[in-house]
Amino acid sequence: MKILTFMACSLLTLSAMSQTTFNYPNARRDGTVDDYFGEKVADPYRWLEDDNSAETAEWVAAENKISRAYLDALPMRDRVKQRITELANYAKQNPPRIVNGKYYYFANDGLQNQSVLYVKDGPDGTPSMVLDPNTLSTDGTVALQHVNFSPDGKYMAYVITRNGSDWNEIYVIDLTTGKTLDDHIVWAKFTDAQWMGDGFFYSAYDAPKDAKSSKNEYQKVYYHKVGTPQSEDKLEYSSPDNPLLFNSVEVKNDGRYLIVVQSEGYGNTLRIKDMQAANPQYVTLVDNMDYINNVIGIDNGKIYVLTNENAPMYKIVAYDANNPSTAFQVVVPEKTNVISDVSMADHHFIITYDKDASNHPFVYDLNGKELREIKLPTYGSTLFSCRNTQKEVFYIFTSFVYPMCIYSYDLATGKSTPYFMPKTAVNPDDYETKQIFVKSTGGVKVPTFLIYKKHLARDGNRPTLVYGYGGFNASMTPGFNYYRIPFSLIDEGGVYAYTCLRGGGEYGEKWHEAGTKMQKQNVFDDFIAVTEWLIQHGYTNPRRLACNGASNGGLLVGAVVNQRPDLYAAAVPQVGVMDMLRYHLFTIGWNWAHDYGRSDDSPEMFRYLRGYSPLHNIRNDGTRYPAILVTTGDHDDRVVPAHSFKYAAELQHCNTGTAPKLIRIDTNAGHGHSKPIAKVIDEYTDIQSFIMANIMPQ
Repeated sequence: MKILTFMACSLLTLSAMSQTTFNYPNARRDGTVDDYFGEKVADPYRWLEDDNSAETAEWVAAENKISRAYLDALPMRDRVKQRITELANYAKQNPPRIVNGKYYYFANDGLQNQSVLYVKDGPDGTPSMVLDPNTLSTDGTVALQHVNFSPDGKYMAYVITRNGSDWNEIYVIDLTTGKTLDDHIVWAKFTDAQWMGDGFFYSAYDAPKDAKSSKNEYQKVYYHKVGTPQSEDKLEYSSPDNPLLFNSVEVKNDGRYLIVVQSEGYGNTLRIKDMQAANPQYVTLVDNMDYINNVIGIDNGKIYVLTNENAPMYKIVAYDANNPSTAFQVVVPEKTNVISDVSMADHHFIITYDKDASNHPFVYDLNGKELREIKLPTYGSTLFSCRNTQKEVFYIFTSFVYPMCIYSYDLATGKSTPYFMPKTAVNPDDYETKQIFVKSTGGVKVPTFLIYKKHLARDGNRPTLVYGYGGFNASMTPGFNYYRIPFSLIDEGGVYAYTCLRGGGEYGEKWHEAGTKMQKQNVFDDFIAVTEWLIQHGYTNPRRLACNGASNGGLLVGAVVNQRPDLYAAAVPQVGVMDMLRYHLFTIGWNWAHDYGRSDDSPEMFRYLRGYSPLHNIRNDGTRYPAILVTTGDHDDRVVPAHSFKYAAELQHCNTGTAPKLIRIDTNAGHGHSKPIAKVIDEYTDIQSFIMANIMPQ
């Protein structure tokens, strides 16, 4: 293995670093070739798919050694880390969840790796700690994902993840004694704990051959009774004829109704069982997976469902709980703006509409009559915490320069009252948020938010970071993010462009579908159009431009850099889906086929995927590529690290210019969710320092 050599590493200037010669590890290229409908495709780094092999481990260690030497020597690294740490160090709190009159809530004093669960008697009570997940591991890599309370408030089930994995374990606390019981559930995944009586339902898989890469099949729903071993858990629901179905159970009205939800990744079926019936049986509400159907709640004999069946912007319908197989009635019809969320509170709907990628919540009665809008301070996102059986309503508001503020809301008067208002090292008055609409292919206008310091000089030379995702019906609404928003860059006269691309959910199902399968190029076109707009309107130029995205956004960055390497000076694809021909073969990858299509679907689909797959389209003709920092985690079992490994190895093999092509492989880390604050700070210190080193004036 060859390694990178530095002269006086700690004293290097940006100019010297840009001229450094990189001697990358020698990644072996083998003769693996796949046949797709008669067309041969080489896959020389197939061996890197085995992340348990000694050869892969040696390659990972060599790559990390090179990357650390470069990243640790960046002159601005210390002040970037100081700024991110300063931004992270503020008191955080979640809205309370009221259980039998007690207020349960998560709070973080600033730099705790994981937030702590507290309880108090009423809103003004004295808090006491229920569970501190920071004590579950020495480095904060065990994280809580869900807590669920039994209806009588006696028990709490908590769901954890280790090292950022999607695999879950479930434990139970007796809230009267505070003791953790012997109950322990393993190999659970994509689940919480849905209580009924003295036990709960959860979803799990059989123990896999390889926890990090084996394909996940045959998810089952079990019922666990407190005080019994997992081996005695009762199978409630399964799909033995379809191994690729997700199966879950929702418990409604304190155990009266069970809802089985089945999905292949996009739409879902619904079945309901009334446990008070003489002979409880599941009755079908929705029997096809062409549409998304979410049960909002059950009230006064009606089952309320949010659906996009023949309503791309979504509508609310009601089924008869006594005769659930009969046709539904429309309660709130589809409107101009998309419904992004619905809650029920004291026999009302709180419906959140998205208008141009920003949340706008309204209160409706259960007959579908609009009562009032809940006014928000500016562009932003909301999340409501309430129950249909309670009058108390709390909601979060956040925007790019406003952290998560909590308000209590009075349904009778329509008044919002501050409940928890955090203070951060960001003064909102110092910044400006501007929304633009950029024309892309097909005449589509792409909403994009620009965040920068007031009185920005538009001299065509502003260092600029463009961020995007564009997939899986996910709406990119404004929110405070102490690590992803590059305040270090913004504070030095830079611009952050937050794009809302086709493939997301900002304008409903048609907008989503316009960025899927053989329309995926629209997503890349939208991102490129925003980048070109920033240049044309005097904000920046290609020497000052960087792009960034994670997961599906990592795919976006990889594809855009291949198609337009001339537009950017730096690129950071994080935990990206880089091998579009084989993504469906690992863990839960098959679940993404609705958005991507699969290489074995048809010759046409194969050719389309190969045509933009980041791994398969890296140029090898001397074309100048931007500086690229690839990131992944060694325990990522959602987008397995092989995607990033193979992509980085091919980047380093090809003739793409002298700018660095590095990979940062985090240890004891997964796809990014539930990562401890210390690791988040370290990761984004590297990312922002790398970007700034390659786009800031030198």
